[in-house]
Amino acid sequence: ISSQSIQSGSWSINQSISGYSLDSNNGERVMTVEVDFNTPFTKKPQIILSVTQIDADKEFNTRYNVEAISISRDKFTIKVRTWADSKMFSISGYWLATAQ
Repeated sequence: ISSQSIQSGSWSINQSISGYSLDSNNGERVMTVEVDFNTPFTKKPQIILSVTQIDADKEFNTRYNVEAISISRDKFTIKVRTWADSKMFSISGYWLATAQ
């Protein structure tokens, strides 16, 4: 019998975060948010991310990349990236972690 563990939650990156840079300048800009699991997994989980909301400047193309990095049994980091002249005021979504 296989044992499966699942945890989930929501994430958000917006202008209230110190050092927020996705809404200014040009070129590549990156913000991260660290997610701690309520209960550590017995092995490194797989992470599924979704984006459910983006507030971006309509005068510029909306460019973004969202990925899970630094995944461990205890936590992981969500990395949000934009580039060129895109300006994002906020971005948010959900995460799902599963290990079986």
